[in-house]
Amino acid sequence: MASSARPSDSTAAMVCARQGRHRQRYEGCYRLVSGCIPYTLMEDDSENSCQDVLGRLQVLMISTPKRSDLIFPKGGWEDDESIDEAACREAFEEAGVKGILSATPLGEWIFKSKSKQNSCGLQGACKGFIFALQVTELLESWPEQITHGRRWVPIEEAYEISRYDWMREALDKLKEQLLFESNFKPLPSPELPVPDSSSLYMVMPAVAEEAVALC
Repeated sequence: MASSARPSDSTAAMVCARQGRHRQRYEGCYRLVSGCIPYTLMEDDSENSCQDVLGRLQVLMISTPKRSDLIFPKGGWEDDESIDEAACREAFEEAGVKGILSATPLGEWIFKSKSKQNSCGLQGACKGFIFALQVTELLESWPEQITHGRRWVPIEEAYEISRYDWMREALDKLKEQLLFESNFKPLPSPELPVPDSSSLYMVMPAVAEEAVALC
């Protein structure tokens, strides 16, 4: 079986990733973070049932420097972009993917920053909004590929290797969205023409609890 997401050599991948936090959004003591779970449904000619959709579902996870575990792309939500634009930008910069983003988050979770994992109170706290991103374009090169590798992972394996509770909860929400809101039918994954560098975002309608994690 082959993935429905097609590799692309878009020149948009040469755009530099944003650096620094001078445009970072905050809500009270929380740093606001936006991210997504990139996913695809493997191609299959069989009839679409609940178990068939889950069996074909794969999510894209990324590596980070100095860590062996895999996470989902996410990062700071900045003051010159919408929350969905921030999620798409992080997917593009960290994972080298573009696609169709759910119009509403799968949920929101409370994270702690990497440097503040052992601190008390809300120091270093982040509020993260995680979306679903149906991947339609897989770039051959992307801004942060030196520091972030990527790997397609079957949904059940993703549960096993997810380090934090919020990641597994977000995967639950993704499954609910695909199964119940799509009536057990896979969303279409059209092959799109290569966009220009200004076309990073595509949005379509779609369908928390606290946890400690990295942001």
